[in-house]
Amino acid sequence: MKLLHVVGARPNFPKLAPVHRAGVAAGAQQVIVHTGQHYDDALSGSFFRDLDVPTPDVDLGVGSASHAIQTARIMEAIEPVFLHERPDWVVVYGDVNSTVAAALVSSKLGIRTAHVEAGLRSDDLSMPEEINRIVTDRLANLLLTPSRDADARLRAEGEPQSQIVFVGNVMVDSLLHSIALARQRGFRRSLGLSAAPIAVTLHRPSNVDDPERLRRIVDVLREIARDRPVVFPAHPRTKQKLTEMRLACDPVRVLDPVGYLEMLDLMDGAAAVITDSGGVQEETTALGIPCFTVRTSTERPITVTEGTNRLVPEPEDLRQAIAELRGSRTDRRPEGWDGHAGVRILEALSAHD
Repeated sequence: MKLLHVVGARPNFPKLAPVHRAGVAAGAQQVIVHTGQHYDDALSGSFFRDLDVPTPDVDLGVGSASHAIQTARIMEAIEPVFLHERPDWVVVYGDVNSTVAAALVSSKLGIRTAHVEAGLRSDDLSMPEEINRIVTDRLANLLLTPSRDADARLRAEGEPQSQIVFVGNVMVDSLLHSIALARQRGFRRSLGLSAAPIAVTLHRPSNVDDPERLRRIVDVLREIARDRPVVFPAHPRTKQKLTEMRLACDPVRVLDPVGYLEMLDLMDGAAAVITDSGGVQEETTALGIPCFTVRTSTERPITVTEGTNRLVPEPEDLRQAIAELRGSRTDRRPEGWDGHAGVRILEALSAHD
């Protein structure tokens, strides 16, 4: 069985790693294509090293652009790769532009597509990722879901049960595989923090591209930081917006992007995490860390109903949420968040081969 994995952005890489390991164990022939959607080393290269994933066989180097231009560039560049490799399966991950671009091309070429993390919905079509999820799921031949609610959503949308396979959360595979090494890195200790920090990640346009909303978020973070450490590894786009707006962030500790292991260590020792990232909602649930998601909706409702996540639509409500922290952690994880999703994905691919 020949698998061609397509990845392009930071959220994809922890999903690829367990599937690739399982493929190696199963003796599958594998090709990794990196579109270059994220090309900063902290958002890309360091992840391959930290997760022990081989250097990609193909790097398309598409770089940043508008959603339409980036998607078009990926489609144009990836078609010759598919024609040359002719895999049994093109495996796509998550909801980034690389995912939908690869699914469109593989479908048009008659190559079967498997979507890892299928069936997630926020019901917010203002999010480009939501459009990517819907289109990819309509095109995919095999829908590999991280939670039972995703199965139900796909059935409600008319997808045949024969194409839906619950495999569990592959992001948690990477977390459980890497957590001991992350703790050994001692990144959080190297920051010399006086107490368990509030870790922050923000990158979605709804938060960082709206000047007034970003200002409100920063004001609240500064207020929280007067009482406890707030550490904010800022995505390049977010940091650019902070600079353009000349927003003073002190005493919030704003850092350049950090690698996967460093971020994992920071979250593992945090009192809570403030985020708008889907993956972080999952990782904090797996770690048992309180998570406050600065959004009106989430495509991962299981992190709210069965995990540690809470939606906080208005930035000002973060004050009370942080003030009510009690410092307790939970070790309860949703079904299938057990470190074996990658193996189940290989079994599903083999069964449908």
